[in-house]
Amino acid sequence: MKYWLSILLVFSAMITFAQDYTLDGNEVKIAKEILFETGTDKLRPESLAALEIIKQYLTDKSYISTLRVECHSDNTGNAAANQVLTEKRALAVCKKLVEMGVDCKRLIAVGFGDTKPVAANSSPEGRAQNRRLCFMNAALRNRAIGGMPLDGGGKVAGDACN
Repeated sequence: MKYWLSILLVFSAMITFAQDYTLDGNEVKIAKEILFETGTDKLRPESLAALEIIKQYLTDKSYISTLRVECHSDNTGNAAANQVLTEKRALAVCKKLVEMGVDCKRLIAVGFGDTKPVAANSSPEGRAQNRRLCFMNAALRNRAIGGMPLDGGGKVAGDACN
C-alpha cells in the first residue's frame, strides 16, 4: 500500500508541474508573472512562484543545458537606458534562480531593450505586451538549438555565476 501511495504522489506532482508551463517552440511559457519594482531590477516577492516553476522545469529537463532569460522593454523613454534596465533585470532573474538552487552554468541573461517588439508601441496595451521576460531553451545537451547563438542576438548582461 505504501508503495502505491508513493507512486501516486510522484505522479500527481508530475501532473501539477506539467500544467504550470507550456512550450511554444523553444520558449517556456508560464502563466504566473515576474514583476519588478518600477524602473528597477528589484524583483517583487510575488515573482517567486513563477521562478519556482522555472526552477522545476530545469530540474525536470536536465538535458536543457542552457536556458536564456530574455528581458524586453517598450520604446518609452531613453533607448540606451531601457537596454541597460533589460540587462539588469535578466541578470537579476538569473541570480535569483541561482539563489534558489539552479546551476548558474545553465543560465544566460540577455537584454534586448526595445529591439524586439511583439506589438505596436502606439497603445498602452501594445507597450505592456512589449515589456516582457521570456525563458528560451538555448542549448540542448551543450549544443545550441537551431544553430542560433546562445545569446539569441541580444546583449549578454553578465555572468550568473558571479
